[in-house]
Amino acid sequence: MAKKDLKVANVKHIAVAGNIGAGKTTLTTLLAKHFNWEPHYEDVDNNPYLYDFYENMPRWSFNLQIYFLNTRFSQIIRIQQGEKTVIQDRTIYEDAQIFAPNLHAMGLMTKRDFENYSALFKTISALIKPPDLLIYIRGSISALVGQIQKRGREYEDNLRLDYLRRLNEYYENWVNNYNEGKLLIIDIDKCNFEENPENLGDVVNKVRAQLHGLF
Repeated sequence: MAKKDLKVANVKHIAVAGNIGAGKTTLTTLLAKHFNWEPHYEDVDNNPYLYDFYENMPRWSFNLQIYFLNTRFSQIIRIQQGEKTVIQDRTIYEDAQIFAPNLHAMGLMTKRDFENYSALFKTISALIKPPDLLIYIRGSISALVGQIQKRGREYEDNLRLDYLRRLNEYYENWVNNYNEGKLLIIDIDKCNFEENPENLGDVVNKVRAQLHGLF
């Protein structure tokens, strides 16, 4: 095998999942710095639908989810074709198995749009590989709300508690049935990795243990 082929064979994909306010971007940044991984972030600032979605969810839910599906699919293609270990802020699976079903269940996405979206995801999912390690950040509603308020994003001011609760239920169901690969769960009610160096060290050790034998 050529030298380049060996490098490509060792490429790894770590993905960070979690509800709104869980701390995905923060953990992605911290782990990328520690392990010298390449971070891939969710592009919130340049999202053309996000503000409109929070103002009028039924009108913009399908547009927003298609935008996320497309951008994350593009991310995964770049990861799979690249030669670096990448840590990704949020996964394509969350869009398809948590956010879109929740919007449909709440009456915020029509049956027609949801079925169209689901069919597109099924086509895309056949073309991608799951991450080598999924890190799920779990948090209570109070912990999530505290994080959301602390970061002060204007468009999140209209977030409803019932919306966050429903998302949490979908997340727990998804994680409890996740069998695509290695899984690490971090509970932000017990682990403040952002402000406590000891907690961050524990997370780093757990990530290293999960990946032992992969590198």
